[in-house]
Amino acid sequence: MIEMRHLRCFIAVAEELNFRRAAERVHIDQTPLSRTIRDLEDRLGVKLFVRASRKLHLTPSGQLLLKEARDIFVQIERAYRAVRETDACYRAPLRIGVADGIAQPKLSSCFANWRALASSIPLDIAEMRAAELLAALRREELDVGFSFGLPDDEAVVQEVAWSYPLVALLPPGHELAMRDALPISELLAFPMIAFHPDRLPGLRRQTDAVCRHCTANPIIAGEARTLAGYITRVAAGLGVGVADAGHMETLRRSDVVSVPLVEDMRVITYVLYKSESYDLHDGLQRFLAHAKTQH
Repeated sequence: MIEMRHLRCFIAVAEELNFRRAAERVHIDQTPLSRTIRDLEDRLGVKLFVRASRKLHLTPSGQLLLKEARDIFVQIERAYRAVRETDACYRAPLRIGVADGIAQPKLSSCFANWRALASSIPLDIAEMRAAELLAALRREELDVGFSFGLPDDEAVVQEVAWSYPLVALLPPGHELAMRDALPISELLAFPMIAFHPDRLPGLRRQTDAVCRHCTANPIIAGEARTLAGYITRVAAGLGVGVADAGHMETLRRSDVVSVPLVEDMRVITYVLYKSESYDLHDGLQRFLAHAKTQH
């Protein structure tokens, strides 16, 4: 019976047509390499090489075997790849929750880059409300979460993943819509759409902090429970608003004008996980480190 070692050695000699170079290639001495080739010829009952003018040549049988041997190794590599891919499909995935309707390009890039870097660890992604995300992390039904921020909870760690500049949102006909940049104080002089504190607590907390920083007391014209509802209200002229530049890049809506702010204010996206007294498993550690490099 022919063994894989026979074919590996044969391919090396057949391609190099030199026993010294072939021996270096397969990391064995020339003597055992020559012995392996003779053993292969004995098992097949044919000559695979001939020497002519101190040069090594393949016989017709050797040429045919070289083609077949190469095909065999291609098939083996395909089988290895299929087995690895099948194994990856049935491995326990990282369970990820995404709250607040996040649709930022950096979130998509985070997931896409992870698949390229660690395809053996699949992702199982679920969208949910902020309160549901916190509860799922506490119950260990999720490994990781992404949010604009949840209420402080000693069982859940919240770390900065990335941020986007805060921009002003205006309906197209608004008197500030043609400006190249706006001070936040000018924007907050107009009635403003706010984020609902229970449905979008992170965004509400971050925008409230912006208002406090400006010592402004905006008039709240309404509260939105979703990002889509928030932008719809602004587009309808019910009030002005703010959002992160990432979402405006994603949405590209013609019925809402996005104007940069003069101040360098940012909206933070957090990556969350349950704090434990023991070390986090390797796959989760790698993903957390990866998520925090997207900024």
